[in-house]
Amino acid sequence: MTGAKSRLLLIDDDSNTLAPLARAFRLAGHEATVCDNVARALEQIRTTQFDLIFSDVVMPGKDGISLLEDLKTAGITTPVVMISGQANVEIAVRATKLGAVDFLEKPLSTDKLLLTVENVLRLRQLENENLDLRRRLGRHEFIWSGTPMEQLMAQIDRVAASESRVAIQGETGTGKELVARMIHHRSARRDGPFVSLNCAAVPAELIESELFGHEKGAFTGAMGRHIGKFEQAARGTMFLDEIGDMPLAMQAKLLRVLEEGEIERVGGERAFPVDARVVVATHRNLEELVRQGTFRADLFHRIYVVPILLPSLRERAEEISTLANYFAAQVASQNGWKERKFSPEAIDTLTRYPWPGNVRELRNVVERVLLLSGNDAITADDVHKALPALGVGGDAAGSSMGTLTERLEAFEKGLLLAELRHHHHHMTNVARALGLERSHLYKKCQQLGIDVRSERKSE
Repeated sequence: MTGAKSRLLLIDDDSNTLAPLARAFRLAGHEATVCDNVARALEQIRTTQFDLIFSDVVMPGKDGISLLEDLKTAGITTPVVMISGQANVEIAVRATKLGAVDFLEKPLSTDKLLLTVENVLRLRQLENENLDLRRRLGRHEFIWSGTPMEQLMAQIDRVAASESRVAIQGETGTGKELVARMIHHRSARRDGPFVSLNCAAVPAELIESELFGHEKGAFTGAMGRHIGKFEQAARGTMFLDEIGDMPLAMQAKLLRVLEEGEIERVGGERAFPVDARVVVATHRNLEELVRQGTFRADLFHRIYVVPILLPSLRERAEEISTLANYFAAQVASQNGWKERKFSPEAIDTLTRYPWPGNVRELRNVVERVLLLSGNDAITADDVHKALPALGVGGDAAGSSMGTLTERLEAFEKGLLLAELRHHHHHMTNVARALGLERSHLYKKCQQLGIDVRSERKSE
């Protein structure tokens, strides 16, 4: 059996059939409700969630075929198994076309009934898992076009076929985790778990426990054994995002795991082997961090086996049209809205914006445009209203002074200041608007010389 208690509805006008059926199911641990006619059964189905329905075919008044027709009309998808002592091929075919998942002949065997419940509910579970997987893969889809990205996809395919460690580099919002998932799903480990940890989002004192787990009593608050990410990723992929932000002390412990292939839980007394492919990502320049002494050179050489460099959206400007219209269709579908397209002028406006938050920011802007605009065709003005205050044509973007790096930094600083003021220095809202992690937003402000506290006081 599936191990879970199931709620069953049994419909038959013959009490001599209903009673033993209900008793057999209850003895097996299921909850069985009985009903002797279709009309009352339909009332119960509309008010109670059943996992499976058993229905006789031939009954006075509405019969089992009518039940199937009414369920189909009402959009009720609860699986139905038909039972009959007067079965023929024509009735069985008709019932199947109306959605019956099985057709059983009387007299009924208890073993056959219980096996039918197990099979039908397991199939239902697989269907639900498949739908959930499709939804999750849809959220994790990596959209691309053009020759440079085609070459990148070919590189990803080659890397996925190996067991090599991979280091994915790219600005925030370029899709580093999506690429890591792609590598996993195209690898021999695809049936194993994909487990991720953002090294910048976990406090330094907790990251060891998160990665390696801990034993009961290992520290104050450790009320039981905790299985860490590396154990959870067994026979799958361990994705370490923003590894450039990992504390130095933790880097030494990770190095030992990569060298020896085994971990030791916090508070544990023995080490044991782990089997997980390690893929890392960062928006920072690891080689520069090594030179600065904030990242271990020996760890760098362990993880930097196959580097994959993701281009920024500024370097993929020719793809903005494809991405914007894809996101517009996706957002419209998710919200039940009418699908709308961007006008050529709107696309031109999007293309001229520098996208410091990359693809993630583009997706957020597209959603904002659809929320704010009521036009059938999205206009350039709609886009202007959805972009940050210092968007296309703003002073920072239009400045003719300085190198490209200096101009981009000036633009980013102006954009961040505008967003901070717009959201009254609410950092969570600012991070969400720009498609950034809160930790990355604070670091970006620090890099650009923005004193958030002073800005908040001067408002």
